[in-house]
Amino acid sequence: MTAAALPSIAPLPPSIFQELATVSQAVLDAMPTAMYLCAADGSILRYNRLAADLWGRGPRPGENGERYCGSHRLYHPDGYPLPHAETPMAVVLRTGQSAHGQEVVVERPDGSHRIILVHIDPLLDDEGGVLGAINCFQDISDRKAMETELRQSRQDLEDFFENGAVGLHLVGADGTILRANQAELDLLGYTADEYIGRPIADFHADAPVITDILRRLSRGERLDKYPARLKAKDGSIKHVQITSSVQFHDGVFRNTRCFTVDVTEQFKADEALRESQQRLAITYDQAPVGIAEVDAQGRFARVNAALSALIGYAPDELLGRSFIELTYPEDRQIDADSFGRQVRGEVKQYATQKRFCHKDGGMVFVNVLSSSVLDQDGRFRYGIRVIEDITERLRAEERLRESERSVRDLLEALPAAVYTTDAQGRITYYNQAAVAFSGRTPVLGTDEWCVSWRLYTPDGRLLPHDQCPMAVSLREGIPIRGAEAVAERPDGTRVPFIPFPTPLRDADGHIVGAVNMLVDISERKRAEEQQRLLIDELNHRVKNTLATVQSIATQTLRSAADLSTFAGNFEPRLLALSKAHDLLTRHSWTGVCLHELIRQELTPYSGDAASRVRLGGPDIMLEPRVGLALGLVLHELTTNAAKYGALSPGQGRVTVHWTIEETRSGLGNVLQIDWIESGGPAVTPPVKRSFGTRLIKRSVTHDLQGTVKLDFEPSGLRCTLELPLDLHLQRASVQSGGDEAQVGAVRG
Repeated sequence: MTAAALPSIAPLPPSIFQELATVSQAVLDAMPTAMYLCAADGSILRYNRLAADLWGRGPRPGENGERYCGSHRLYHPDGYPLPHAETPMAVVLRTGQSAHGQEVVVERPDGSHRIILVHIDPLLDDEGGVLGAINCFQDISDRKAMETELRQSRQDLEDFFENGAVGLHLVGADGTILRANQAELDLLGYTADEYIGRPIADFHADAPVITDILRRLSRGERLDKYPARLKAKDGSIKHVQITSSVQFHDGVFRNTRCFTVDVTEQFKADEALRESQQRLAITYDQAPVGIAEVDAQGRFARVNAALSALIGYAPDELLGRSFIELTYPEDRQIDADSFGRQVRGEVKQYATQKRFCHKDGGMVFVNVLSSSVLDQDGRFRYGIRVIEDITERLRAEERLRESERSVRDLLEALPAAVYTTDAQGRITYYNQAAVAFSGRTPVLGTDEWCVSWRLYTPDGRLLPHDQCPMAVSLREGIPIRGAEAVAERPDGTRVPFIPFPTPLRDADGHIVGAVNMLVDISERKRAEEQQRLLIDELNHRVKNTLATVQSIATQTLRSAADLSTFAGNFEPRLLALSKAHDLLTRHSWTGVCLHELIRQELTPYSGDAASRVRLGGPDIMLEPRVGLALGLVLHELTTNAAKYGALSPGQGRVTVHWTIEETRSGLGNVLQIDWIESGGPAVTPPVKRSFGTRLIKRSVTHDLQGTVKLDFEPSGLRCTLELPLDLHLQRASVQSGGDEAQVGAVRG
């Protein structure tokens, strides 16, 4: 129960203060919250079991030093010692003003600490003088621990931002730098005051680049390794790659988060490589590819250095040799036939892919474009062959294919459903997890947007496929995060899930498709629903229990002549309710066995002669609320029998028998319980109806929607209860004989 939910205790009259000071310990221990009572001088008059559990000790009222609080030691929330004379209880006793929602730290004798939330109200006399005060307090240590953990998590996030090895900065919607970490400042050599608060464009060397970056980010695009140049404080230029995304709040641009990676050294190396390649191209006759002139027999008449380098022969070693003999044997015939048609004038040019035999014995993959140079009569004069080395490209393609196979194998191994689409939303790939998730096999190139059969929103509305998160992601060109949906399989089962659609772009930033991962959140939803049900059930039970206690206290107080009589009648009834609670707790509040509930009340009166109490009937499981109400009824019957009837000293007997009977209308069944007393003192009908009789009739008729019949026969009381019964399909053994009987649940 939170502090806001605890009811405020109004000042009570002196008589109530006296009652609180003298009420039985069992009543205090039955209270659902820790509490204790202090006199006006701070001495502890009473406390309950929950208070002692939180203190870790049981103070002795009246002893010196046991004032204001029963804890071993007290501290302020900041750890500063809190003397008992300065506790909230002491302040309330001095001022007569309530103290609600204050936190203190209790140290137990074993050294452990608990954080306590106190709610203290003064008890005033008729003139407003302070008679004492009552403190109802609760342990909030677990909640405070969670708050501490949350603060630590936030601190870890701050530490990640500030101490990250990669430069990181935040930019507002107007282009102003909002924040930067130390790595970013070290990269450019600025202090925080020199960098933060200025326009990000001030630090870019190329105005069109930062303009393009800000324009893309304003559209919600994500930048990945975007190249840029930044101006350092010392005047140098830093080549960087920027990875950035935009954070929106309610659809409004909030800020960008930019990671800045210094690639200056890599840029210098790449620049040097480009210059080297340029020099090499100039050296190799201004051509980056092999070029050769061949005669009609295919013999090399002229070669450039690029071709010489390609196949490992010096230019003078190639002259006069046929390209056919340097071709890999399996590729010779195709190239020779094509070249023959070219020489005969059947074709002017052709292209082929083949393998050359390198001088060192290796193999070189090449693309060959062969063109004819004709004389003035149109006859073949010589051929020009442009030869491109594609060895590395083919190897790269093979590596790419292997990488694609590895990626597909990885996607197949993922436990989550994954699929891809083209730019129009047509399914192009799916893994087996997607098949299991959707309960169907998608049709490639035909199915659009989603692999699922049908889609619904979390509130149950039909969601058309062209409005699903994947379709929205492709149309708007942004990843969709945080959405939830429900997929329906062809067999009717439904699966709640979270989609993660992300557009795929080519090198120019155009959308070429999208990838989506579907995460099944069925278990999480079931856990959330179970938690909600448990909380609702707990609230319901606490309210019902408090209402029952209030009703018992009110009715008992009305019929009691004095406080002693009230305590004598109230305590057993409260303990009867507590025992019913104990039975329900042993069954995890799923129900209570009727036989066990009756036996619990009558066992103390069976004595040595077990024949004084006889029970018989099928094993019936009662709903929790029904068990509580029926427990109070049985307690009143047992108490009456012990005081005036068959269980009073002597040789009387109580027989309780219950059966499942069909109603006269034939529309249902009822549970009939017969309570029969015999052999006890002669019974005379009561002159007026007692509280116990009223409680029995109210509980049966009002709480259980049943009927009750009380017959005060001279030979002994006979009570017949009839309660509506909902039958289930399970069966269980009969307690009194082993026959089989249906198990039911009584409606409350």
